[in-house]
Amino acid sequence: MSLFTIGIEEEFQTIDPVTRELRSHMSKIVEGGQIILQERVKAEMHQAVVEVGTNICYNIQEARAEVTELRRHIIDLAEQNNLLLAAAGTHPFSDWQDQLITPSPHYDSLIDEMRDVARGNLIFGLHVHVGIQNRNEGIQILNAVRYFLPHIYALSTNSPFWCGRNTGFKSYRSKVFDKFPRTGIPEFFASANEYDEYIALLVKTKCIDSGKKIWWDIRLHPYFDTIEFRICDIPMRVDETICLAALMQALVAKIYKLMKQNLNFRSYRKVLINENKWRAARYGIQAKLIDFGKQEEVPYSDLCDELLDFVDDVLDELGSRHEVAYIKEILKNGTGADRQLAVFEQTNDLKSVVDYIVQETKFGI
Repeated sequence: MSLFTIGIEEEFQTIDPVTRELRSHMSKIVEGGQIILQERVKAEMHQAVVEVGTNICYNIQEARAEVTELRRHIIDLAEQNNLLLAAAGTHPFSDWQDQLITPSPHYDSLIDEMRDVARGNLIFGLHVHVGIQNRNEGIQILNAVRYFLPHIYALSTNSPFWCGRNTGFKSYRSKVFDKFPRTGIPEFFASANEYDEYIALLVKTKCIDSGKKIWWDIRLHPYFDTIEFRICDIPMRVDETICLAALMQALVAKIYKLMKQNLNFRSYRKVLINENKWRAARYGIQAKLIDFGKQEEVPYSDLCDELLDFVDDVLDELGSRHEVAYIKEILKNGTGADRQLAVFEQTNDLKSVVDYIVQETKFGI
């Protein structure tokens, strides 16, 4: 099933080893990284963010090897520049107002348009691309997969703190990003043509200059033949990133398989899916999500069992059974948010939380 290729992008925090605050890397890591990693490392709008992305991977094992190699290189580069690297959806206590913006006409125009909404968007995500054969199939898959976005998101929750406060959310990152336009769960689209017409209208009316400014939780990528999942916080561990990517790939493969058998997965309205997204952001894997078919609340762990059953028949074809099974470890050990909160409960010290995130970012590398 090499049809469903994988590409993974991770956004990391650059940390001052003394203060444990975010520290603008002034492109040192990016410039140093590009010598070895070429296009696989790039700057983001805030100078304290560095993004790395894999090449196209043909199976989950290749993806693991690349993600591990990229993390290793970028951690080494950070340490050479007297910085630490951390993987969490928000920094526990640094304030966005103190952070420098990367000089670039692109980011200048974004800030000119969105002002403090853009400046305050100091968040760190995981984006996963899954290859598709054609855009019409992609849209049908995207419509169906939307239902599972809160299930995936809950597993990734890793941003309970914001500007020194325990927010009460397992993922506050999404609350910060909600201020942007064209974010969240997308609408249902009847065809790729309808989707493209929507984007063309926004370009024509100068709402956006390209489809790249569609920042939904899942989208058809404007330039690549991929479905791009954008809902997740960056997880702390490579194991967690790979588990989430394998689950996304398996869902795409399963829905494609149903389509080819002239079966379809029921499509639910955005307003309903949003109820589950809210619960996932607030409670993570401790949530009760709504089963809209049964019209009742169901504990997250039960839904996870159903989800694993749903994708079971494609896992061996994809070679990803072991990686998807790591969901059980996340349920047992807690998400990044659960573990951050446990450290804070023990220490009452957000610097200790940062130290823990830094240590977990290296886990398995």
